[in-house]
This record gives sequence, structure tokens and C-alpha cells, in this order.
Amino acid sequence: MRSDLVFGALSHVSNRYQLCQLASKATRKLHKPNTRLQDTTNEVLQRFRTTNPGSSESPAAKAEEPVQHRRAA
Repeated sequence: MRSDLVFGALSHVSNRYQLCQLASKATRKLHKPNTRLQDTTNEVLQRFRTTNPGSSESPAAKAEEPVQHRRAA
């Protein structure tokens, strides 16, 4: 149920208004054409349950980024 997803997401965000704002922004960015908006919203709330939505990047993304060095021409 969606209420379970909302309460799970509130573990990382203490303010319900902020949770609604972050969830709506994430839903707009992650929504794919020809899919239900409700499914995208549920997916966003599931992601918020496991990670902090206030952080700009996930820790896994930082670890996987290769370091690029410039070479002199």
C-alpha cells in the first residue's frame, strides 16, 4: 500500500511537505512515457525508503566514477 511506502520514506525525511516536494520532482524526472504515473510514484517512494533523497548523489555512484586525468598534448 502507498501509506506503507510513505511512512518508510519518512524515515529519511522528517517533514511531510518536503517529502511531497522531493517525490513530485523525482517522479517528473523518472517518469517514462507509456507507463502509469502511479507506478513511477511508488518506485520513487521505494527508493526514498532506502536512501536519503536530500543527498545529491548516491554513495554507490560516487564509488563507481572513474577518475579521469588529462594528458598533455
